[in-house]
Amino acid sequence: MADRIQLEIITPERRVLSEAVDAVTVPGLNGELGILPGHTPLISQLRTGVLSYTQGGTARRLHVSGGFVEVSEDRVSVLADIAEQPDEIDVASARQERERAERELGASANGIEFEAAQERLERSQVRLQLAAESPSAAPR
Repeated sequence: MADRIQLEIITPERRVLSEAVDAVTVPGLNGELGILPGHTPLISQLRTGVLSYTQGGTARRLHVSGGFVEVSEDRVSVLADIAEQPDEIDVASARQERERAERELGASANGIEFEAAQERLERSQVRLQLAAESPSAAPR
């Protein structure tokens, strides 16, 4: 069994990350999935949340939303609708999105609008949390 696993994070626009890592945790549809080298193969839908990974004893985190994760013995492939490193997060935009989603939640008359606003609220909150933890993230 290998002591590292290849982590690939890809969005429709770009390859966000391609690194050999020690461990990965992804926000699966039914909860957090901890993945180590030699993990049993699986495919899961992603939910909005924080993907974290360790590399040489250093933990790193990024925001992911939507998409899927596929795990094989030596590879974790994340195909996400959105993936952002903390220093890529536009804090002002995330705050505006949070405020807009909160207003829409209060005014939503049907379930579809409510669910869409709830998803945007969750995504903006995760983005703001990660940006606050990152010393290199600055308001834009």
